[in-house]
Amino acid sequence: MAEEMRVPLRSSDNQVLGEVSLPPAFCGPVRRHLLYEAVKMQLANRRAGTACTKTRGEVRGGGRKPWRQKGTGRARAGSIRSPLWVGGGTVFGPKPRDYSYRMPRTARRAALASALSLKAREDKLLVVENLDLPEIKTKAVVALLERLGVESGLLVTGEPNETLEKSARNLPRVKVLRVEGINPYDILRYDRLVLTRSALEKLRERWSE
Repeated sequence: MAEEMRVPLRSSDNQVLGEVSLPPAFCGPVRRHLLYEAVKMQLANRRAGTACTKTRGEVRGGGRKPWRQKGTGRARAGSIRSPLWVGGGTVFGPKPRDYSYRMPRTARRAALASALSLKAREDKLLVVENLDLPEIKTKAVVALLERLGVESGLLVTGEPNETLEKSARNLPRVKVLRVEGINPYDILRYDRLVLTRSALEKLRERWSE
């Protein structure tokens, strides 16, 4: 069993309030191949799959044989919409399809644990008491992140925080997620992982099940 890891609990002003222990998910091995598979799955699930080309039967026109079969000296042709002709159909082109698939639940859970462990090991994990803001204002989030020393970060809250979510939505290097939506791709995409205390407790409950 992995040893318990403890990290400082900070206020939104970056003052150390004490220490908190991390759930087992933050203390396990980093399984990089599972991280690769989880990220590949998430990106595949986001694909629209709407690319579409027309076959020779779908291109408009080409119903009449362009010239007679024999006697012209030219190669025989049955339609001006043949794939050999400019403006013709496409052979084996893309058609609308669903790219999504799912990894086994245990593999998804292990991949998330690996991403959390990686941030903890690299000392890129911050646990704060809360991320409450007085009003919806982008400038307030920027000031909060400057106090915490975060330039690129994933902010994870335990409860809905509309003020924070709306204030951060125009910042390209910041994303706010509720703990239910935490995933390996977003954890790896941003440099720092910032958890509220309530989000950490909910992760602890999830891993104790």
